Amino acid sequence: MADNYYRISLQKARQDWLATDPRRAAACTGASFSVLPDGSAQVSLPFYGRNYVIPHPQGTIMEGNSDREAHPTTQILLLHHLLAADGTLPTGEWLSFHELPDGRVYQAAFGQRALNPLAAAFGADRDAFVRAAGRLGGEPMRLGDASFWFRAFPRLALAVTLWLGEEDLPGGANILFDSSAGHYLPTEDLSGVAGILSGRLLRAAGEE
Repeated sequence: MADNYYRISLQKARQDWLATDPRRAAACTGASFSVLPDGSAQVSLPFYGRNYVIPHPQGTIMEGNSDREAHPTTQILLLHHLLAADGTLPTGEWLSFHELPDGRVYQAAFGQRALNPLAAAFGADRDAFVRAAGRLGGEPMRLGDASFWFRAFPRLALAVTLWLGEEDLPGGANILFDSSAGHYLPTEDLSGVAGILSGRLLRAAGEE
C-alpha cells in the first residue's frame, strides 16, 4: 500500500516537473542551473550537504554525478521542493511544527517519527547530542539546554533543541522551522525532512 502511494506521488511530481520552468525553480531554491549540449537542462540541488542532479524534462534524480538513482522518497521531497519554492527569503524566526499550516493535523505522527526518538536518545545525554550535531555540521544556538540549526536545502533551515530531564521529568526535544518554510514545502513534506534530520542525528550518535 505504502509503495503504491510513493509510486503514484513520484509519478505525479515528475509530471508536474515536466511542465515547470527549471531555470526559475533553480533561482527560487538557490540551486544551480545548467543547459546541456543536447539542449536539455539540469538542476543541481544540495540536500543536507549531499548533491543531487535533477534533469529536465526528465525527472529521475541521481545522486551527484554518479549513476545511482536517489531513493524514491528523496526524489519526491526534492521535486516537491523545486515545485513549491517561491524564492521567499529566510526570516530567522523559528516556528514549532504545530505552528505551520495544518501542522496540528500531522503533529502526532511528527512527534512519533521525529521528536520522540531524539528525546529518548539524548534526553539524558547532552554531550552525545552535541557531538552528533557537530558531526553533521550543525551550527550552535542559544535555546534549551543545547540547540543547533541545520541547512536542509539552500534556503530551508531546521533547528533542533534539547531539554535535559530532571528527577522524574524526562528530557525532551523539538525541531523548529524557519517561518518561511511553508514557501518551500508543504507541511507533510516538512515532517519528512525533519524525520530525516532526526534519523541522521541518531546515526551520527551511533558512530561513537
